[in-house]
Amino acid sequence: MSPTDASVAQSGAKAIPLAPETASGATLGPGYRRYALLLLLGIYILNFLDRQVINILAEPIKQDLGLADWQIGLMSGLAFALFYTVLGVPIARVAETRSRPAVIAAALTIWSGFTALCGVAQNFVQLCLFRIGVGVGEAGCTPPAHSLITDYVPKSRRASALAFYSMGVPLGSLLGMAMGGVVADAYGWRVAFLVAGLPGLAFAVIAWLTLKETRSRVREDVAAARAAQPSFAEAMRLLARKRTFWLLALAAAIKSFISYGQAPFVASFFLRNHPDQITGLAAGFDLKSVGFLGLALGLISGLCGAFSSIAGGWIADRTSARNVRDCLIAPALAVLVSVPVFILALLTPDARLALAILVVPYALNYFWYGPVYGTTQGIVPPNMRATAAAILLFVINLIGLGLGPLAVGLLSDYVANGLDLGPGAGIRWALIIASLFGVLSAGLFWAARKTIAQEMES
Repeated sequence: MSPTDASVAQSGAKAIPLAPETASGATLGPGYRRYALLLLLGIYILNFLDRQVINILAEPIKQDLGLADWQIGLMSGLAFALFYTVLGVPIARVAETRSRPAVIAAALTIWSGFTALCGVAQNFVQLCLFRIGVGVGEAGCTPPAHSLITDYVPKSRRASALAFYSMGVPLGSLLGMAMGGVVADAYGWRVAFLVAGLPGLAFAVIAWLTLKETRSRVREDVAAARAAQPSFAEAMRLLARKRTFWLLALAAAIKSFISYGQAPFVASFFLRNHPDQITGLAAGFDLKSVGFLGLALGLISGLCGAFSSIAGGWIADRTSARNVRDCLIAPALAVLVSVPVFILALLTPDARLALAILVVPYALNYFWYGPVYGTTQGIVPPNMRATAAAILLFVINLIGLGLGPLAVGLLSDYVANGLDLGPGAGIRWALIIASLFGVLSAGLFWAARKTIAQEMES
């Protein structure tokens, strides 16, 4: 009995047939694989550039439109995440049987266009609606990309390949922070959105023309693949038996709650608590405060985050070759160590030292990407990979991206206004309290080690 048959029989669910093996990533040359991974990385960089550019623009937008911190949290988090998470699953279901490159290209066109439209928003409601449009588009990127990458590369390199793709998160954030801050200082926050959105339209054409669908394009084979695809209910019944999946999803969601919740407010923390120091540092680089912070935080989070993602995937592939359970040790320890170090940065009175200390938590921030995404692809059959990725992202982003920024913004407003401690103390304590959830995330990563070996499918 295969692992899939065993898990289905154990759950009492209807057997889920695998899609026919119509094509394989083995037919692709190593040169094309490298090109495809680089292109998908570039697309994911744009994905996060467009998603996160709003973080460095939060303070100028707040001043221009007269917003509260909870509104900043809503438009940077929940307004985007609600549609992003809900639409991710049905789009992934389409990607299981249709052209994944076409889905990615269409998604890229939509989110890039709405990012550019954010620059013409005249009020809070319009900006929220355009951010919803960005979320609708971006929902079609990662599930089909994860599925393609899993087909493109051998199993022994899966975590590393997915971690390489996941470098788009820190690198996109780097470009979003650096470009957004510099352009906003020179031309205003509206132009920054326009500059962020336009490159994606060119990448959409390139993806459409050059990414290869490894599944057969023969009509009979495609029809057979659709007939073999499990229903959503069958897929959920199989996932319901995967304890590892839900532990990892919740651990990653809590980690994302911290990261996404803090992201829109770190620059604001420095501007509110160290304004004179930041102004002096910016003058030394012939920049304004927002531009300097965008460049500094972008470089720290981007370069350290890229290292973190690659290191986490590399460690996961090598430790899992010895014992698959060991691939989750590094994520658990990385999250745990980050908690006190990040708090130390927030309590440090010197802005330069605080920025230097942030190197450590940012260098540990993405150790979980390769292990979590690679494990998810391995504990389901091949014709459920995009669906499993979408459900994972649904949990992560609904809790992390949807609630994180809003919760931190509400807490900041409460401490600043309700407790009358002022905006500087409000944002500091909101960030500190959010970071403490890392202890719970680390515990869940560690608990997932117990069942990972017996639940692997491929």
